[in-house]
Amino acid sequence: MYFKKLLSLLLLISTVSFAQNTLNGSIKENGKIPIIGATVKLSSTLETKSVLSDKNGNFEFTNLSDKNYKLSISSIGYEAFSQEVKANQTLEISLKPSETLLQDVEVLGRARKDYNSDYSFSATKIAIKNKELPQALSTVTKELIADRGAFQLADAVKIASGVSPSSFYNQFNIRGISQNEEGQIINGMRTRQFYFLQPLTTNVERVEVLKGPASVTFSSVDPGGSINMVTKKPLAETRREVSLSAGSFSTVRGALDFTGPLNESKTLLYRINGAYQEAQSYRDLVKNNSVLISPSITYLPSDKTAINTELIYSNMVGNLDRGQPIFGAVAGKTNLNSTPISLNLGAANDFFKSKELILTANLSHKFSEKISFNASYMKQTWSEDLQEHRTTNAFARDITGAEVTSLVGMQMVQRKQLWNTDNLNAYFNFNFKAGKTSHKLLVGYDLQSWNKLKGGGQNAARGFLLKDGSVAGSFAIANAANYQTVTIGGKTLPRPNTNYFDLSNPVYTVRNINDYTLNSRIAVPSALTTTDAIYIQEQLKIGKFSALLSLRNEWFEDITNYNAPNEASFKNTALIPRIGLTYEVTKNINVYGTYLEGYQPQSNTVTLLPSTGAYFWTPTSAATFKPLISDLKELGVKTELFEKRFTLNAAVYEINQKNILMSANDPTKPDLLVQRGADRSRGFETDLAGFILPNWQINASYSFIDAKIIADANEALVGQRKENVAKHSGNVWTRYNFGANSKLKDLGIGAGMNAQGSRIPWFSRAFEVPAFTTFDAAIYYTPSKSNVQVALNMNNIFDKTYWIGAQNYTRLFPGAPRNFMLTATYKF
Repeated sequence: MYFKKLLSLLLLISTVSFAQNTLNGSIKENGKIPIIGATVKLSSTLETKSVLSDKNGNFEFTNLSDKNYKLSISSIGYEAFSQEVKANQTLEISLKPSETLLQDVEVLGRARKDYNSDYSFSATKIAIKNKELPQALSTVTKELIADRGAFQLADAVKIASGVSPSSFYNQFNIRGISQNEEGQIINGMRTRQFYFLQPLTTNVERVEVLKGPASVTFSSVDPGGSINMVTKKPLAETRREVSLSAGSFSTVRGALDFTGPLNESKTLLYRINGAYQEAQSYRDLVKNNSVLISPSITYLPSDKTAINTELIYSNMVGNLDRGQPIFGAVAGKTNLNSTPISLNLGAANDFFKSKELILTANLSHKFSEKISFNASYMKQTWSEDLQEHRTTNAFARDITGAEVTSLVGMQMVQRKQLWNTDNLNAYFNFNFKAGKTSHKLLVGYDLQSWNKLKGGGQNAARGFLLKDGSVAGSFAIANAANYQTVTIGGKTLPRPNTNYFDLSNPVYTVRNINDYTLNSRIAVPSALTTTDAIYIQEQLKIGKFSALLSLRNEWFEDITNYNAPNEASFKNTALIPRIGLTYEVTKNINVYGTYLEGYQPQSNTVTLLPSTGAYFWTPTSAATFKPLISDLKELGVKTELFEKRFTLNAAVYEINQKNILMSANDPTKPDLLVQRGADRSRGFETDLAGFILPNWQINASYSFIDAKIIADANEALVGQRKENVAKHSGNVWTRYNFGANSKLKDLGIGAGMNAQGSRIPWFSRAFEVPAFTTFDAAIYYTPSKSNVQVALNMNNIFDKTYWIGAQNYTRLFPGAPRNFMLTATYKF
């Protein structure tokens, strides 16, 4: 009996001891930088377990049932690791980056978890290391987007050097030049849409800003630079993530990101991203409710062929926020604080609704190690439904013509329109050597088509009521006796079709649209804009020298009243070169010089200007104006420092553009456009990203811009500072995770700042938008041995009042006051 009890006790002790076997360790790149999210697999004859490395690159297995295992570690971008191990060890694993795993075309996702992206596909259409690209490229990765809580595009873009939002929608200033092209570039292909409500970034892998005119790559793009949103692609490793957020301005968000293989051979991969947002604003009557669904599939039938399809569905409902009006100058002085930053000219029943559907497909095939082919197609449909009360961009005038700076002229606008775009891009890539020179030769064809469909229209109530019941488009003092009048604050004014907005006594009511006389009813004419292009690109390298040479010939056609009896066609053509040279000073330092040219038909540039009715809602084509042409000269240096823990890039540049289309700023003719002769933007910028310590990351940028008007019909403007440009700007964000041996090991902290210099408004030189600096912070809590992170982001922590831009007295764009966002993320 005693023997049986003793035997049972020994077996129990043995079993408990056996079940307490553990294995832990850390994974670092070249033994230095933690690798986050690596798949760690432990297998034996008894069991198989798998975990992901944590924020410090650490992993741990507990309750192991065996003592001898095979340890396998994989992470995209690194060489696979495999080793026989025994339980109850602490391991230090070093993985080497794999140069051979850089894809020619981006069909697989990026698994790295840091602020640095060392490659690009869009800049040259095929994979190129950023260090080898003779052109400035700023990248904002999904990790930086997440850490900063940049859930919307504008919050992500402003992190890049020399980039700043100009308003509440998709108007960004890059290197001193305001964007004219509507829409954005997605995966290197052009879309067309009005982002009056900022798109969500849930499905974005990274945001790239390719500096300077990139027409040789993207066709018609802005001279300052191009914003390319690279979407998340499927991974061969199973990862699932859900997050919930809640914060200031009644904001609630939810997001998910699932990816992995669909079969055992991992030849069929999937990824699905989804997001939902309900948000009010610090601005009166403004909301942004959004839904985003984005599934994608990658099929790898062989090691030579890859097929990727992706769908992006976006549905946004909110308000078009035209900005904050302020009182006019008093005794020559402007008070930007004369009205609260929450003040909105809109009505309670205003709305803006947009739906967008994008389908993309990509085929990549290697015929041999020397010859490959790639073809991509994108189809986009977009529609909008708008009702808004907005300013006429001018203060009211009394019957004597004197300006009344407490009253803002108003109009009511209803608009519906829909269109679709098609993009086709196909090219062959040839890799070969001739003597000591290596070549990458690319030859291809691009097609871009933008079709505004029948069925769109715009109604407007504007102007002034006459005594006979009709409406006059403007007020003529000579005929003042014919106008109805209204008395406000002791002043007699012509009675407007849409009531003035009283800055001294703002009233937000549900407006009855039937009270207005719709004196403008326009059917938006159908139109078709097409661009065909052939191009050739050569990347050659000999010794430490390399060159990037490109030539693109483009044929542009703009057809107004498409498929109608009065159809009209406008055609342009352009030959666009690029020359870039790079010299490898050391293995970690490259210097480069580049020359680029840009080309934009004016029918592509008018739609983001504040007043473009004469060219967007009527058959008249802006292509009748001379095209916008530009060029870039740039010198720079790109470095990888401290065993490649840091990248530090810097550039000096000059961009010249001619034939700039602008609003004439004529209150009597709000749709009138004029062309400025030329302007010039010179500057310096630098970007830094990397690890200060293995658990301490940083991203920082600085930009100096000297932008001036070189030629203008108004000689007084020649030599003057350009509108909407901050001379100095900078961004810093850093995150520190406390070490595994610290009492605060579950915590991380983040801190950053955003600074912008003063600006001159777009359409008034009577005042300046002042410089500002805001500070942000974050706290991250990641409990040990869990897959949960809780993050608290605090923006503008000192509650600074500031403005990101302005057009005139009636349209300023204030930044957000102090706000908070709490986000819980679960990974499994």
